[in-house]
Amino acid sequence: MKIEKLDPNMAIKDPERDLYWYDAKSLTVEGKGWDDTEEFFDRLPARSKEVVRDEVWTLSKHSAGISLHFSTDATSLAVRWDGCKAMHHMPATGVSGLDLYVWHGKKWRWLAVGIAIKQINENQLFIDLPAKERKFILYMPLYNSIHTVELGVPGGATIKASPPRRKKPIVFYGTSITQGGCASRPGMCYTGIIGRALNRPTINLGFSGNGRMDPEVVDLLCELDPAAYVLDTLPNMNADTVRQFTEDGVRKLLATRP
Repeated sequence: MKIEKLDPNMAIKDPERDLYWYDAKSLTVEGKGWDDTEEFFDRLPARSKEVVRDEVWTLSKHSAGISLHFSTDATSLAVRWDGCKAMHHMPATGVSGLDLYVWHGKKWRWLAVGIAIKQINENQLFIDLPAKERKFILYMPLYNSIHTVELGVPGGATIKASPPRRKKPIVFYGTSITQGGCASRPGMCYTGIIGRALNRPTINLGFSGNGRMDPEVVDLLCELDPAAYVLDTLPNMNADTVRQFTEDGVRKLLATRP
């Protein structure tokens, strides 16, 4: 456990802007089906590296669907994270950016996007908001692997993890459509939109070009205990693979989680 979580006085101070930096891993994290991952923001457990296809493993290193949930009374909020990758067919804000939503009234509303332009990025997400405690969701990049995320707040402001939600998550397994291609921002991936609309956790197991009902992936899905599975694998399959894998995979899921 990070010391700044136990003692806010231990947070790293930015002398130039009077900001105190907090490791975002100490906040409430949603979108991870397993805790035993190789890197914190990975989507599959480390033990699956030798089980799933290499393409699936590589894509599982992307942080699609993972989000941080917290509250703060800060009048401004900065964020610092690593990773800058672009693709020719998708906005860089969706590939490598961060996406901030705030609870306003009775719904989640978009507030700001973090834009990645270099390997270590630092963005001011908002400034000069009235001092008041608000709830936030910060979505991680859809098509990039990240290792560190830090949030910076002014001296005197508080930041704390949101209480974990008791609702079971919806697990989505599918293709690039599910992973988030080609959303302009991480929060605009359809799994995030559904999660906000239902106010329920979601787990994004979209693997671009590789959502094929692999038996090894189905076995991993059976380890989870969701409210529902959503399978969107057909665009990556043909008639032969549908016949070979789909019925058996669905039957196995139903037998494990009736």
